[in-house]
Amino acid sequence: MIIIGFVVLAILVMDFNNRMSALRRLSTRKEGVLAQLEGQIQTQDSLQTQIAYATSDASVIEWAYEEGSMVRPGDVPVVPLAQVAGTPVPTPTPVVVSTPIANWQFWLWLFVDANEPASARAP
Repeated sequence: MIIIGFVVLAILVMDFNNRMSALRRLSTRKEGVLAQLEGQIQTQDSLQTQIAYATSDASVIEWAYEEGSMVRPGDVPVVPLAQVAGTPVPTPTPVVVSTPIANWQFWLWLFVDANEPASARAP
C-alpha cells in the first residue's frame, strides 16, 4: 500500500507540474492578447473620431474650399492666371580664344615652375 501511495503521489505531482507549466504558458499568451486588444481599441477610437469629423459640416466646408474649388454666396473667387510669356532672348555664350604656346615655352614653364606660360597670360 505504501508503494502504491508513493506511485500515486508521484503521478499527482507530475500532473500538478504539467498543469502549472500550462498555466504559465496560457498566462503569457493572455498578456499578449490583451496588449493586442488594447491596440485595437485605440485604433477603433481613432477611426471613430475620424468618422465623426468626416461626417461633420466643418469637414465638408473645408473640402469645398481647399479641394473642391467652391465658394459661398458673397465670396469673391480669385483665379490666378498664367503670366503671358514673351519670346525668350537667347543668351550668347562667350567664346574662349586660346593662343598657341610654343613647345620651348611650355617646357620652360614646367621647369621654372611659374603659374602659367608667359604667352598664355592675358594682355
